[in-house]
Order: sequence, then structure tokens, then C-alpha cells
Amino acid sequence: MTPQAKLIFTSSLILGTTITISSNHWITAWAGLEINTLAILPLIAKSHHPRAIEAATKYFLTQATASALLLFSAMMNAWYTGQWDITQLTHPTACLILTSALAMKLGLAPFHFWFPEVLQGSPLTTALLLSTLMKFPPMTLLFMTSPSLNPTLLTYMAILSTALGGWMGLNQTQIRKILAFSSISHLGWMAIIVSYHPKLTLLNFYLYSLITTTVFLTLNTIKTSKLSTLMTTWTKTPALSTMLLLTLLSLAGLPPFTGFLPKWLIIQELTKQSMAPAATMISLLSLLSLFFYLRLAYCATITLPPHTTNHMKQWHASKPTPSAIAILTTTSTMLLPISPL
Repeated sequence: MTPQAKLIFTSSLILGTTITISSNHWITAWAGLEINTLAILPLIAKSHHPRAIEAATKYFLTQATASALLLFSAMMNAWYTGQWDITQLTHPTACLILTSALAMKLGLAPFHFWFPEVLQGSPLTTALLLSTLMKFPPMTLLFMTSPSLNPTLLTYMAILSTALGGWMGLNQTQIRKILAFSSISHLGWMAIIVSYHPKLTLLNFYLYSLITTTVFLTLNTIKTSKLSTLMTTWTKTPALSTMLLLTLLSLAGLPPFTGFLPKWLIIQELTKQSMAPAATMISLLSLLSLFFYLRLAYCATITLPPHTTNHMKQWHASKPTPSAIAILTTTSTMLLPISPL
């Protein structure tokens, strides 16, 4: 792909995201989402591999369906109430359709089926965009419409997401698929609290994006996409592998890392809302995803050669680690002490 094409697609992504997050009208929000979808498709399919083409097709079909549902819910609301304002969504059926549209856009269970497949077919940098930037516009729509949505439905979907994200990631060997199921699991945490404390959802999303960016950029630097090649990275870049271990533990939500902060605040808020059983259930289900983070961490640092995995030996990388990764790693592991008590 030529630099000019890459520039056009990247600027279209930024434009689409900006239009959606700054709009008050449903039509402009929908237009921004469409620009986003069309701009990311060439970035998914740029390798011309059959799996990449398949991923782009799956992504296009699900996002087009979700956009159609979103437009349908907005039109239904306008038909009954005469309001096109995003915050004035009051018709119950429109709210229900919008919930399913946003769940499909985000990859929230039970509409999560496309996300691991698309991530697996994309390059690591595009997978990073799909996991973070592409989820920001639907997340802002969820934030703006949160008072109108059904909290019970969102709670059930959140618990289902955390359960499926944990269970289905257990037997994966491809790192992109593991991170896709990790994303589904994190979305559960964001969805459960959005009706009660929407700002916590955004905080969780920002910190999740920060930590996931660190993981993806680290994997991109050491050119790794499956567990068997991750096992050989310790001898090449020991410092980077150690920081990857800490970042993965932060993504799992273990104290004293940054990732513990949103989980702690969400559990606190849920208990204030007399939802202790839901808080207990979602906490126990996140132990499932902790298992595969530990597997990743184990493969990254503790497994030393000689071992008998079938993989291509890689050249020793003598390039210095980019300073962006150093800054991101520091913030994704050490922000907990500066959190407001």
C-alpha cells in the first residue's frame, strides 16, 4: 500500500471518529460510522491473503448490518417522538434495537462472533486500530444514550460477554484471537456499569485502550503472532519481554497495576447500586481471562530454550525499543497510585 493511500485512509478514520463523537444528530453520527467502516476495510485487506479478504468481508457485513439497525432505531424514534437528537432517545423499541446495533458494532456478546475472526485476519497494527480506535465512536454513542437503555439487559449481556470472552480464549494459540476474546471480556465490564456510572465506562475504555496499545506495539516490535514464536523472544529482547509480562498482568486487572483501577471502581459502584451478586459473578468470570493472560505471560518470559516447539528460528533483533513503547508500558503499569481515592 502506498504512503498516499495510507494517509487518505488514516485521515478518513480520524475524520469519521471525530464526526461521530462530536455529533448531536443521529444522521451525522451514522455518517461518521460509515466513513470509519469504509476507511478501515482496505487496511484489513491490504495483505491480499485469502484470510485477510475474508476478514474484511465479515467486517463489512456485520458493520453494515449494525449501521442499518442504528439508522432504523433512530428513524423509529424520530417517527414516534419527532426527535433526531441522540440524547432524546425515548421510545422503548428504538432503545432495544439501538442496544443490539451498538453491541454488534462493539463486539459485545451475543454479537461477538465476528470480532476474533476479523482480528485474526488483520495485520497487528490494523488489529490494534480495530480493538481501540474503531470502538471509540460506538462507545461514545453508548455513553450518550446510557440513561435511555435497559440496565437489566445490559447487565445480562455484560455477564455473558465476560463469560464467553474468558471461556473461548482458553484454548487459543493465536495471540490476536486471545486479545480479541480479552477485548470481549473487557467490554462486559464496560457495559455492566454504563447505566449507573457512564464516566466509569469511559475511564475503563481509555485505560483498556492504553494497555492494549502497549501489548500490540510490543508484539509488533518483536514480530510475534502466535504462542510458539512468543516462546523464543526472551533470548532476543529480555527487557521488552519482562515489560510485556507486567503489561499483560495489568490487562488482567491485577493490583498494583493500572488495569486494577477500573475493575476496583466498577465493583465499588456496583455494590453501591445493590448489585453485589452481579459484581461477584463478573469478578469470578474475569478469573477465566486471567488464566490466558498468565499463559501469555508464561510463554513470553518463563519458557526458556531448549524446547521442542515447531517454529522458524528468528534473527536476533538489535534495534532499540521505540520510546513510545517505553512511555506506554510505564503508564499501563504504574498509574494506580495517582488514582483519586
